[in-house]
Amino acid sequence: MSQFFQIHPENPQKRLIAQACEIIRKGGLVVYPTDSGYALGCHLGDKAAMDKIRHIRQLDSDHNFTLVCRDLSELSIYAKVNNSVYRAIKAHTPGAYTFILPATKEVPRRLQHAKRKTIGLRIPDNHIALALLEELNEPLMSSSLLMPDEDLPMTDAEDIVDRLGKQVDLVIDGGFCGAEPTTVVEFIDDMPEVMRVGLGDPSPFEA
Repeated sequence: MSQFFQIHPENPQKRLIAQACEIIRKGGLVVYPTDSGYALGCHLGDKAAMDKIRHIRQLDSDHNFTLVCRDLSELSIYAKVNNSVYRAIKAHTPGAYTFILPATKEVPRRLQHAKRKTIGLRIPDNHIALALLEELNEPLMSSSLLMPDEDLPMTDAEDIVDRLGKQVDLVIDGGFCGAEPTTVVEFIDDMPEVMRVGLGDPSPFEA
C-alpha cells in the first residue's frame, strides 16, 4: 500500500517534501499535484518506474514523457532551443503548457519520442510541484494521471489511493488542482504548432 501525504497547497511542509523526494530518489513512483491535475512522477533515470507509468496508463512507445522542471535554467540542458524559442517559452512559464522540443544528448533515449527524438518539457505553476523540484535539484520524469479510456485526469487524492494504492509508492494530496490537461505546443524547425488545446491559452502559439 502506498504512503499518503497531505501537503499544504500554498505552504508545503518542508519535512514532507524532503520525505517525498527521498522516496523518489530511492526509485519510488509518486502521484503529485500540478497546475493542470495530478501527475505521475519518478526519478529521471529510473527505467523501472517509467515502465510502471507505461503499465498504469497503457502507453505505447510513441508517447512523449515530460520532464517537469523548476525553471528555465534546466531548459538548455535537455532541449535544443534558439533565442526566439526560449523567449516564447519564457513568456508563458510557469504555466499549464507542455513544450515538445528537440532533445539533447543529456536526455536518455528511452525518454525521447522513438522517431522524432523529442522530449516534452514544462514548468508547472504549483507550489507543491515546485517545492519537490527545488528539493530534488533536477527534473521529474512525469506523465499526466490520465487513466486508459478516460478523457479527464483524476482529481481526488483519496480516489487515486483507492485505485492506484498498490501500484505507486506515494500519493501527495494537495487538494483540488484542476482537471484540464496542459496545452501542448511543439516547436518544429523553431515554429510553434499547437498539438492539443488544454488549460493554457493556445492563441500566442497559433499562426
